[in-house]
Amino acid sequence: MKIVFFESKSYDIDVFEPKLKDTDICYKFYDTRLDEDSAVLAKGADAVCVFVNDVVNRKVIDILSQLGVKIIALRCAGFNNVDYKYASSKGIMVARVPAYSPYAVAEHAMALLMTSTRKIHKAYIRTRDFNFSLQGLTGFDLYGKTVGVIGTGKIGKIFINICKGFGMNVIAYDKFPSEGLDITYKTLDEVYRESDIISFHCPLTEDSLHMFNFGTLGKIKPGAVIINTSRGALIDADALLEGIKTKKIGAACLDVYEEEASYFYEDMSQSIIDDDTLSRLISMPNVIVTSHQAFLTKEALENIATTTIDNINKLYAGEECANIVT
Repeated sequence: MKIVFFESKSYDIDVFEPKLKDTDICYKFYDTRLDEDSAVLAKGADAVCVFVNDVVNRKVIDILSQLGVKIIALRCAGFNNVDYKYASSKGIMVARVPAYSPYAVAEHAMALLMTSTRKIHKAYIRTRDFNFSLQGLTGFDLYGKTVGVIGTGKIGKIFINICKGFGMNVIAYDKFPSEGLDITYKTLDEVYRESDIISFHCPLTEDSLHMFNFGTLGKIKPGAVIINTSRGALIDADALLEGIKTKKIGAACLDVYEEEASYFYEDMSQSIIDDDTLSRLISMPNVIVTSHQAFLTKEALENIATTTIDNINKLYAGEECANIVT
């Protein structure tokens, strides 16, 4: 069997290679993203392994099919970038890693929130220059605040538990509420209206695309903090920027961005960013952006590699795979 890895970084190679080098599996790592131009690199492969910003649309699937690829293995939970129904019609199986480390993502969401509310990032920069002034660093307590959690799957539930540990009041919205959770489910509009902090933990679907938009700005509390560690397109970036500019939104903590594929995971420090919305968001003093790193822990990477290889082996052998996307 031969596997071709796309969009693979040093941390991917470090965790996958030790698990593959003593097997009969042939493998090749490419830094480039999978798209219509790079799909030819999969020639001779039985499986391709892709990540969140790889493009696996119909044209790419047609090329993969012509090259004889039978398996698309996602080393992530989300699969909105893969036309899995079309892949199935072409005889290509798609599998994912549904739960590599929900703790990693939930903890990162809280880290972003605390960094923002207590101005830790600004204090760090100041003290590096031996500026020990407290001017402009006033934050607010999380205790007693109402946090609205949108999406109560594995990650959402862990984030809820973290918030409860801070003594926060938790309300939630989910199209499919979970039983047994000691929280109050409300409508999406109610969550927007009542929350001091709103955190997104849901997948990107046709229904959830731009669920935070210009219309949402009229519903949220003035000064509400927005957190997104899920998928960028849940939030209309232009609406978010408008909310920041008009001070309707008090702060934004983003690990994902709607148009991140052209920038995230790459060193763009010597480049001109032609996405004006992203540039303006990053320039705002009350916006924190991390480059889709919420998943990036040693534990998560180990789980991703183990599960991904297991998925590929099972599908290649014609065995039942619990993580297949159908």
